[in-house]
Amino acid sequence: MVSFEMNDRKKIGLGLTGFGVFFSLLGIIFLFDKGLIAMGNILFLSGVTLTIGLKSSMQFFMKRSNFKGTVSFGLGFILVIIGWPIIGMIVEAYGFVVLFRKYTNVSEIVRSLLEKIYDFAKSILLNPGYGIWVLLSGGAHCSLT
Repeated sequence: MVSFEMNDRKKIGLGLTGFGVFFSLLGIIFLFDKGLIAMGNILFLSGVTLTIGLKSSMQFFMKRSNFKGTVSFGLGFILVIIGWPIIGMIVEAYGFVVLFRKYTNVSEIVRSLLEKIYDFAKSILLNPGYGIWVLLSGGAHCSLT
């Protein structure tokens, strides 16, 4: 039986991983802000490295079966840095799914996430205040029907 000892390094790693996910989501919410997404990627990767260790991280990302996911994630990161955040996030998301598909039921997670995004967007767009905001922000040519 393997025991998972929670030392300070792993606590910091989990915190960095959480902040990485938070900053990536914040970058997506702020219309694919490349600075926030890049910061989220750096924090996520450093958090994973601190949580499971440098040697285990290198073995995980350099494993032959994870090569496609590692290359996709790295290429997506580079695309975000050079200024194509939407395409970069799509490529990163593909790499993330390929890397971690063994550990979760990816289709169930994606379906659940898309349902939550749809419900959130519907609640915002059907809000009566949204039409007023569109009119006040210069979108007077937009139809509110």
